[in-house]
Amino acid sequence: MEPLIECVPNISQGRDVGVIDLLWGAVAGIPGCRALHRDADPDHNRTVFTLAGTPAGMETAAAALVRAAAGLIDLTRHRGVHPRMGAVDVVPFVPLKGATMADCAALARRAGARIWREAGVPVFLYEQAASAPHRQNLADIRRGGFEGLFDKVNTPGWTPDFGGAFAHPTAGATAVGARPPLLAFNLTLDTADADVARRIARAIRQRDGGLPGVKALGLYLASRGRAQVSCNLVDIDAAPPLLVLRAAEREAARLGAGVEDTEIVGLTLRRALPDDAVHVLRLRGFDPTVQVLDDLLGLAL
Repeated sequence: MEPLIECVPNISQGRDVGVIDLLWGAVAGIPGCRALHRDADPDHNRTVFTLAGTPAGMETAAAALVRAAAGLIDLTRHRGVHPRMGAVDVVPFVPLKGATMADCAALARRAGARIWREAGVPVFLYEQAASAPHRQNLADIRRGGFEGLFDKVNTPGWTPDFGGAFAHPTAGATAVGARPPLLAFNLTLDTADADVARRIARAIRQRDGGLPGVKALGLYLASRGRAQVSCNLVDIDAAPPLLVLRAAEREAARLGAGVEDTEIVGLTLRRALPDDAVHVLRLRGFDPTVQVLDDLLGLAL
């Protein structure tokens, strides 16, 4: 049995369904690639694809997606509340069955070289595929966004791994890496005050002394007139979503606010979910029949 790998590209387009459809079509049907799910957010102006398959299928899909996106997305016209530096902003590979993190790091290097060769978009390697310790953290690579990228690539220590001191004029650069499974978990507050969301994010994220493996940002959602705490849970066993929700609720109460509802972006592993997850987590728009990765693949993960 060939190794099974997940790929979760984040695309800097969450509003134009026609473009999203074209990008989905660029990966659907590739041999060795199953296109499982897509999740678009107009406020973030970002879409998360979830793919799974063989190493060769994932490599081909990653290159095809960046090539298509470079022709369809112009970041000089892109606006959204989520940080971004590339038309396809990030391409992580995640080992599922019969694959190791080292396998995914090697795949990231092959895919990165191919993306540059076939799409003309430079690539930074990150997380377990990073070429230097200071380039492991995606937030550090992406700091400055697309607008700051053109100076960044000429800064010592920040030349892309593939493509040299170059940024694509409209597609920016792509971060390609290897990482464990994570859960994208957002909490919508009952206030429009983004400063409250930022203070909650600081209280719960690991880098400021909060929960292990939690990365968080405070944002404003114009479509809902609400503030949001946008989280990545990179260690779902140490800090599952229920623990994160309870911690956010405590800090929100201290600030005179509350958590209105939550959402899971993309797919999740079943072990991250409490019993009666939709009710307990107050999940909005969550469909357990299509958003639990284990069930879609018919595997225990």
